[in-house]
Amino acid sequence: MVRLLAAVCAVGLLGGLLVGVWFLVLFFMPILYLSSSITLHPLKTRFSCSSAGSRSVLLHSLLSSSVFYRISPENSLLEIQLGRLHTWLPVCSERWNSSLGTLVCRQLGYLRLTRHKGVNLTDVGPNYTDGFIQITSEQKSSLENMWYFRESCITGKIIALQCFECGTRAKLPRIIGGVEALLGRWPWQVSLYYSNRHTCGGSIITSQWIVTAAHCVHKNVSYRLPHVSSWVVYAGIVTRSSAKIAQHTGYVVEKIIYNKNYNHRSHDSDIALMKLRRPLNFSVDTIRPICLPPYDYDLPGGTQCWISGWGYTQPDGGELRLHTDLHFTRATIHSPDTLKEAPVPIISTKKCNSSCMYNGEITPRMLCAGYTEGKVDACQGDSGGPLVCQDENLWRLAGVVSWGTGCAEPNHPGVYSKVAEFLDWIYDMIEVNTF
Repeated sequence: MVRLLAAVCAVGLLGGLLVGVWFLVLFFMPILYLSSSITLHPLKTRFSCSSAGSRSVLLHSLLSSSVFYRISPENSLLEIQLGRLHTWLPVCSERWNSSLGTLVCRQLGYLRLTRHKGVNLTDVGPNYTDGFIQITSEQKSSLENMWYFRESCITGKIIALQCFECGTRAKLPRIIGGVEALLGRWPWQVSLYYSNRHTCGGSIITSQWIVTAAHCVHKNVSYRLPHVSSWVVYAGIVTRSSAKIAQHTGYVVEKIIYNKNYNHRSHDSDIALMKLRRPLNFSVDTIRPICLPPYDYDLPGGTQCWISGWGYTQPDGGELRLHTDLHFTRATIHSPDTLKEAPVPIISTKKCNSSCMYNGEITPRMLCAGYTEGKVDACQGDSGGPLVCQDENLWRLAGVVSWGTGCAEPNHPGVYSKVAEFLDWIYDMIEVNTF
């Protein structure tokens, strides 16, 4: 009896042990499988051998998805930095085409590609020994997924390109709270005249296209008439009286396109394009285009930028203002004849949306610039004009003068349409309306 009881206990213990082992297997198997899948899959696709026997590393298996672009000022060579590879590498000419060049130029804030070619490595010298960036053979949905690393370049040629020149101005000595600007200081600034009267500002981005504010031209607002033939653009001037004297210098507007998402109540998507009937004559000193920002253009609070315009130079009270003369019928006694300029720092959206400023009215398509204490700001008549920021040796159009509460009032800085949020729209509109 004792032996039988001992045997039963032994069988029970053995059964319990087997059940415990089974549960342990069930519990740890998914973890082991998951661990092996994380470890082995990258190793499986991390390296591949080409016919030339060089090592290729796919961007998404070895590197992060960050891709950075630059054009060497010395020799115009395109250089790309992939993810954690902290080295700028040239781009092999294999599979290169002009469409890729246009995409790269736009990533850098240029409107289009001007010129591109393959340069012999033997002509460049021994500067590039760390490898090359290669274009993938697969069709990719986005530009940043088109690149991978190679140790050699089979074609022996690397890409040099030039983008549409913009954002430069003549070297010159050095708005409410602003000073008068010298001719050529802001060569992309234009005055938009409606029915022979200065109404808004604008910025040149190509010889035929001007960026301005939608509220200047919006047809659904009774006091803003959209008749295209009544609009004339004056470029290369700093005094409005010179525009009146030299009427022949005006450029007639052929087409006006405002963003379809523009909301005249919330002022969201307050941006528009004007196409000129004949192209501007660019000059070295007085008429030049401004660069658009790159797609990832996000300026930190405190960044100093500049505004310019022919708007009021004294505030008119605390009412909500759209920065255009059409919003008011009173005599423009504070509107200057000479273009004004003023520096303004960027204010972070978080701060600008605080209860002491605009209390949540700032959307992701807006940005704020100005001073907490006021005193320097855009005002009526400055609408559609540029907020520009210097990026190394280039100037970029960061914002379009849009709206604000009063002019230069404490805790109510100027609000601007954030141009980086409208790049695809700008490119699409220009392409569709180019004949």
